[in-house]
Amino acid sequence: ASASSTIAWSFTASPSTATAKRSDSSQFRAAIRSLLLLLLFAVIGPIHVATKLLFGKSNWPRWFLGSAAWIVGARPKVVGGPVDPHTLLISNHVSWLDILILGGSTGTAFVSKDNLGHGVIHWLADQNHTLYVRREDRKGSMQQAEAIARAAEREQPIALFPEGTTGPGDELLPFRSSLLEAAAYASDKVEVRPLALDYGAAASEVGWHGESGKDNVLRIMGRKGTLPVTVHLLPPLDRTSDRKALAQKARDAIAQTLASPDRR
Repeated sequence: ASASSTIAWSFTASPSTATAKRSDSSQFRAAIRSLLLLLLFAVIGPIHVATKLLFGKSNWPRWFLGSAAWIVGARPKVVGGPVDPHTLLISNHVSWLDILILGGSTGTAFVSKDNLGHGVIHWLADQNHTLYVRREDRKGSMQQAEAIARAAEREQPIALFPEGTTGPGDELLPFRSSLLEAAAYASDKVEVRPLALDYGAAASEVGWHGESGKDNVLRIMGRKGTLPVTVHLLPPLDRTSDRKALAQKARDAIAQTLASPDRR
């Protein structure tokens, strides 16, 4: 393995500090933010539906996701060149906040597991042209990769989380390569671009790992203060590599960025 493939990266917060921050959550703040999100949905939802009916498409989902991220406390900063159409983004995955932050700041659609749960969440995902896959269906991985390739050829970029789940925040999980076969099926106009999502010292606090979805959502919604997040848009990868090499290159690029002392 290359030296870069074994890079370990972590943040400066000690476990005790991270635990203390996790407990600093207010039910009142969570309730206020929940009400603001409901109000946002009540205002934007009808406008979005009317816009789609009148013009056939709507850019309101991106505005909704960005506004929702802001309400929850995220303050994203984008570093790197703009995302072009026909782009497959390969990102690390830390939290459900990733969807709000990346959707709002880059306008990307997402590849998601098909079991999103609540019908409202599923409807919201549909509005942003989410592509659903069944990761456990290994026999159908080729068809799923082809579907991702077709989605990447659209004007709207699409983001894939090859870790397959959210991690603890302070380390990368292994990247699964099966869906990155999409690069072999996509047309030449498609770029494959790594993206490093950096929550800084708050990463282990934000990470959705080892707790229920409900507990994590309420804790993050009740978090005090704002949450600076850096979205690092990294240079495109050489698509001629096979899917396993492509996954490793993406992971190395993201790990190197997150390990850099001047990344923020």
